[in-house]
Amino acid sequence: MSYPEPTVSAVILNPERKLLLCRSHKWEDKYVIPGGHIEWGEKMEEALKREILEETGLQIHDIRLIGLQESIFSEKYHSRKHFIFIDYLCRSDSSEVRLNDEAESYLWIDPQECKDLDLGGFTASLLERVFGLNSGGDMHQVSIFYNYK
Repeated sequence: MSYPEPTVSAVILNPERKLLLCRSHKWEDKYVIPGGHIEWGEKMEEALKREILEETGLQIHDIRLIGLQESIFSEKYHSRKHFIFIDYLCRSDSSEVRLNDEAESYLWIDPQECKDLDLGGFTASLLERVFGLNSGGDMHQVSIFYNYK
């Protein structure tokens, strides 16, 4: 039997209040926020810290839940999956990113400038809600979003 896969992801701000985006082959080589699966017996915030450290080499803090999203068999993802995305806003005291093999490149960008980027998955809709951007997207969301402004 198959079940939805709970995942955690992070909108990470560096000391200059720039946002981290990573280009991912899993999401049509577009920019997304980093994150990954919750392991059996792992708390959500522990999973978030582990995934961000594994994928970016960054330590994070000031972690706040900002939303829940659902993706059921999205054509934008490289395989047929049912995800439950648990999204957080957090900070890092560093901007020195060390990517693992899950992303091809990264950039730090002012949140207001990212609306002009080719954002993948459900990133555009999430950033629109968090930062008040007008970037479109196709998210199916539960309305418990934190407003950054």
